[in-house]
Amino acid sequence: MHTADFLEVQDTAISSILAGGYNHPLLREWQSERQLTKNMFVFPLFISDDANEETPIESLPNIKRFGVNKIVDYLKPLVAKGLRSVILFGVPLDPAAKDPVGTSADNPKGPVIMGIKTLREAFPELYIMCDVCLCEYTSHGHCGILYDDGSINRERSVSRIAAVAVNYAKAGANCVAPSDMIDGRIRDIKHGLIQAGLAHKVFVMSYSAKFSGNLYGPFRDAAHSSPSQGDRKNYQLPPAGRGLARRALVRDMQEGADGIIVKPSTFYLDIMRDASELCDNLPICAYHVSGEYAMLHAAAEKGVVDLKTIAFEAHQGFLRAGARIIISYFTPEFLEWLSQ
Repeated sequence: MHTADFLEVQDTAISSILAGGYNHPLLREWQSERQLTKNMFVFPLFISDDANEETPIESLPNIKRFGVNKIVDYLKPLVAKGLRSVILFGVPLDPAAKDPVGTSADNPKGPVIMGIKTLREAFPELYIMCDVCLCEYTSHGHCGILYDDGSINRERSVSRIAAVAVNYAKAGANCVAPSDMIDGRIRDIKHGLIQAGLAHKVFVMSYSAKFSGNLYGPFRDAAHSSPSQGDRKNYQLPPAGRGLARRALVRDMQEGADGIIVKPSTFYLDIMRDASELCDNLPICAYHVSGEYAMLHAAAEKGVVDLKTIAFEAHQGFLRAGARIIISYFTPEFLEWLSQ
């Protein structure tokens, strides 16, 4: 073999040897562009209008629905372990609290506003996000106000959603996160916050890429938010609609969103990557939804996966795709795992 040929073979052999770069646990951590930290996690909380409720959600392992009299004691050990942020979902259990326009969504005595005030007093440093939607509060279970034919009345819906967001902000929410996916609501919310003198104090985190699908069942069990008729396919994105998602991301950014949520997460990492590139100056949040969480628990119970290992693998995937924030039902576990 000629010397030049020998050197070429040697060079090929050298470039093909990668194992030296990750043969130690610390080296494997160094290979991560981003690493999971406690301050990335946002814990979803279901707060009901029964002040003393503490009810396990059967389809969501280890997750409960709480009343305002129970939530503080539940959160104390989590805050002590490093919990920095929560997102609130109100759950009116009284059927009389629901009507066609979601009047009780911003009731001063309702679960979200009472929850904000309770948590603000108990945990002054806790960052409080509020999901903004009407589905839990409407008698028909849809995310906005309907025309007589059952379709979404866009103008009335976004006006109502913006009013709810502003009232959550007035109650002390740090962040409002509209999840309805109805066209134009970011603009109306931003205008409402400006008019209320709160735009400089409140972060607008838009569910810009929220897909309709089959992964929300446990959440709807917890929030009592299933539509009584029809579905949400005409205002949430179709699972294969990448182009629509890209357009929605750009639209919400242009309307004034301060951050972007991609929901669900595991099956939509391409959209998360798109979001991180199209909205590169905004923080991107992955929402690991109830169905994804329940699936991992079910697989672990069957012995198919190790729960901790698969949870890390899933959540590291979100970081790899470009997320900086993660809404996750696994937050209590990660507060433990990231301390070890």
